[in-house]
Amino acid sequence: MPAKPFHIVLVEPEIPPNTGSIARLCGATNSVLDLVHPLGFSTDDKHLKRAGLDYWPHVSIKHWQNFDEFLDAQDENRLFFMTTKADRPYHAATFTPGDRILFGRETQGIAEDILALYQDRCYTIPMENTHIRSLNLAMSAGIVLYEALRQVQIQP
Repeated sequence: MPAKPFHIVLVEPEIPPNTGSIARLCGATNSVLDLVHPLGFSTDDKHLKRAGLDYWPHVSIKHWQNFDEFLDAQDENRLFFMTTKADRPYHAATFTPGDRILFGRETQGIAEDILALYQDRCYTIPMENTHIRSLNLAMSAGIVLYEALRQVQIQP
């Protein structure tokens, strides 16, 4: 089995279909899906399973009890925080295999005190229309993950 080049980290995700779609994305790219609890749904949720279709056996998923447990196990230099509260575009990041790309809850994102600690590791997806607050979580994960893959020229 090929090495897992990247990790998509969902911090306290709330919407099952987003997580299911991101799990499918991770499976398709041989990336790891890290789920930081608490989750806003059960992993038995029918919407979660439906979004992932029959691909669940092909997805590498790691569960973390909470954000502190996740952070304690990481090299902070490998973390990339995606947020609407940053000015630096995601394509300005330099990704290397093994990096962790973090996304926060759909309704609130990653806590602002965490973002303040990692200001130099925060990136955003630029949007032209200021009336749109953010993109869908699954779409955002796809955009950034494929940029990371492009940078390291890994073909899923």
